[in-house]
Amino acid sequence: MARPRKCRRVCHFPLSQGFIPIDADKPGPEIVLTVDEYEALRLIDREGLSQEECGLRMAVARTTVQQIYAQARKKLADMLVEGRPLRIAGGDVLLCDGGPGLRQCSGCFRDAFRTITAKGDHTMRIAVTYENGSIFQHFGHTEQFKLYDVQEGKIVSSQVVDTNVSGHGALAGVLNALGVDALICGGIGGGARTALEAAGIKLYGGVSGQADDAVQALLSGQLEFNPDVMCSHHEQHHSGEHHCGEHGCGEHHCEH
Repeated sequence: MARPRKCRRVCHFPLSQGFIPIDADKPGPEIVLTVDEYEALRLIDREGLSQEECGLRMAVARTTVQQIYAQARKKLADMLVEGRPLRIAGGDVLLCDGGPGLRQCSGCFRDAFRTITAKGDHTMRIAVTYENGSIFQHFGHTEQFKLYDVQEGKIVSSQVVDTNVSGHGALAGVLNALGVDALICGGIGGGARTALEAAGIKLYGGVSGQADDAVQALLSGQLEFNPDVMCSHHEQHHSGEHHCGEHGCGEHHCEH
């Protein structure tokens, strides 16, 4: 059996999932830039790190960084010269935990959540897509989650978190970073469902109404939800296959 490829550590997911040329009536086949390739470009070209420093951040060897970086630059060149659309998705990645010893890991994805109350032992954490007390209906566009910590079937604390990102894949990463066990939401894309399932996050989709009421209903075993819910926003604006939430985490098996 082949040895699993070591995951590449990333500080945060891209804020945009792709780009398209503005003046092409029929752009060519899309180019897929993986999240680890995106991270190598961000660290080397934007943050000014050397390839060795980039390797330390991503927890891979410098030679691996060279390969990732070269592939990413080639894809960007093809996109610009040929006028092809670019999608950022996939890759063997793990989200940085922001812990000590990461050699001045700045701008870490999890930095935004350092003020959030830590999840206690024997605690179930439920997240709800949230807007002004209600369940926000489009998972990929929610700007807030409300978190509920539950012990022995009772809510012991709650807090509202600003996501600071958009897109199904990035938000699935947020929930994973926050240690969420279950999600209550309205519509959600198929890729995000896959990522949540792989992360062990139970999904209760197709729910509307007040967030607090929904959590209480879940705890009492009376929550009405749709196990087959799909994101109506994507059904309205896309035909055929779409690629929500394919940002790599949870869709592969990595060596820890």
